[in-house]
Amino acid sequence: MKFHCLYVSSVSACFELENTSPYYAEDAYDVTCNGAPVLTGARTNVFSLFELEPETEYFVSVGEDTLSFTTKPETGCFNVRDFGARGDGVTDDTAAIQGAVNTCPPGGRVLVPAGTYLVRPILLKSHMTLDLRQGATLLGDTCEEHYPLLPGELTDARTGQAHQIGTWEGNPFPTRQSFVSAYHAHDITILGRGVIDGNAPNSTWWQDVKKRTIGRPRLVFLNHCQDVTFHGILGKNSASWNFHPFFSQHIHFYDTAVEAPKDSPNTDGTDPESCDDVRYIGMRFSVGDDAIAIKAGKMYMGMKYKTPATNHLVRNCLMEYAHGAMTLGSEMSGGIRDLKVSQCYFKHTDRGLRIKTRRGRGKYAVIDGVEFSNIFMENVMTPVVMNMYYFCDPDGHEEIVWSKEPHPVDDTTPYLGSFTFRDMQCLDCEWAAGWFYGLTERPIGSVTIENVTFTVKQDASTGMPAMMDHIQPSCKRGLYFNCVERVHLKNVTVTGQEGPRASYENVGEVIDE
Repeated sequence: MKFHCLYVSSVSACFELENTSPYYAEDAYDVTCNGAPVLTGARTNVFSLFELEPETEYFVSVGEDTLSFTTKPETGCFNVRDFGARGDGVTDDTAAIQGAVNTCPPGGRVLVPAGTYLVRPILLKSHMTLDLRQGATLLGDTCEEHYPLLPGELTDARTGQAHQIGTWEGNPFPTRQSFVSAYHAHDITILGRGVIDGNAPNSTWWQDVKKRTIGRPRLVFLNHCQDVTFHGILGKNSASWNFHPFFSQHIHFYDTAVEAPKDSPNTDGTDPESCDDVRYIGMRFSVGDDAIAIKAGKMYMGMKYKTPATNHLVRNCLMEYAHGAMTLGSEMSGGIRDLKVSQCYFKHTDRGLRIKTRRGRGKYAVIDGVEFSNIFMENVMTPVVMNMYYFCDPDGHEEIVWSKEPHPVDDTTPYLGSFTFRDMQCLDCEWAAGWFYGLTERPIGSVTIENVTFTVKQDASTGMPAMMDHIQPSCKRGLYFNCVERVHLKNVTVTGQEGPRASYENVGEVIDE
C-alpha cells in the first residue's frame, strides 16, 4: 500500500494511506518498524507510532512499501514522577505536573507515565511537548471552585488594548479556567496514547447548564497560540467543548479521538474560533453535540476584529455520534472561508454537513469557498443542512430570527456564498435528504450537488431537519431548497423518499442534469 508521512515529533510519527476510501482502508494491513511488527490487521487510513527515541532514523513498512524518517531532537525529558506525582487517582498531582512543565527547558518533553493523575487546571508554555504514555490519564478535579474564575475581557492599563481572557459561545464572558490551557504560546505538542479526562460525569458541570452565569471550562483551550499539534491522545468527558483553539494559527490534529456521552450538554469535539490553518486528519468523534464546529465569534467579536476562520482541512475523520458531524457556525460573525472536507465517514449523527447562521451575525459573517467531497454517511437523519434561521441565543425565538418577511440588508445581515457537495453516498436518511433555507432578503448564493446518492430509510422517524421555528416536522423528504439563487444538481439520486426528489421555493436558477 502506498502511504506518506503526515507528522514526526521527537518520539512519535503519523502516516496516511494513499487511497480514496473514507476513513477506513479497503483491506486490513500490517505495519512493521525496523523489521519488527508494530500493527497487525490495521483498518484505518491513518496510523501512528509512539514511544520512539529522539533523533533516530526509522524504517516503516506497509506491505511492500517502505519509507524512512528521523525523529526530531529534544533538549531534555522530565518525568512527572520525579516531581512527586503519584498517579494513584487520589493524590492531587497538580503541583508536581505543573512543576515539571514550568522547569522543562525550551525544546524539552514532559513525560507522564502510566497512572491516573488527579489534577486541577494545568497551564502549558511555549516550546514544549507533553507526552502522555499508554495508560496515563490526566483526570480533572471535580470541585468547580478549584477552577479559577477568569474575566471575559480586560483592558491593558498601559495601552488601552482589550484582551479576551474568558469566552463563551462567541463573546467575551467570565469563564472557569480550562482543564489544560495555553495563552499566547507557540510550538506546543500534546501526544501519546494517553487520556485527558475532564471527569464531568462525576462533577456538577453538566447540571443546570441553562442557568449558569459563568462559562464552563473547556478540556483544552488555546488562546492566541501558534503551532500546536495534538497527536494520538484521547480527550473525553469535558465540562463543555473539548478542544477550543481561539484566535490561533497552525493548529493540527492527527489520529486524535474525542468522546463524551450522547446526552452530555455542549460537549462539542473541537471548536476552532477565528483560527487559520487548522488540520483534522484521522480524528474520531463520539460526542454530545457537534463533532467539528468551525466558528468566528458573534457580532461584537466579528465587527471589532474581522478575523475569519480560514484554511481548514478535514480528512479521513470518523464522526460516530453528534448533533452535526461537520458544522459551520452558528457563531460566525468574522466569516468562514476556504474549507475542504473529504474522505470522512459519518454515522448516527442528527445532521451530516451542517451550516447554521441567523440575522444579527453581521456583514462580515460570510461563509464562502466551501467544498465537501468523498463522504460516506450512514443513518444520518438529514445529511446536508443549510439554515439561516437558526434559533440560538436568548433572543433565538423572537420574530427577528424566524420571520420570512424580507428585512433590510444592513450591517447585521450574514451571507452564505458558494458550496459544493460532490461524490457522496448517504444511506438510510430519515427526516430529509437535504434542507437548504436562505434568508428572504439575502438568499444562499450557489449550491452544487454532484455525483451524490441519497437513500431514505423505509421505517424512518419524523423530526425537524433544521433547528428553526415555524417549520413542520418531516419524514422521508427529498431535497428541499428555499431562497437560493442558484441550484445545480448533476447525477443526483434520491430513492425511497415520499414526494419529489427535489422541491424548490423562491429559487432563482435551477440546473438539473
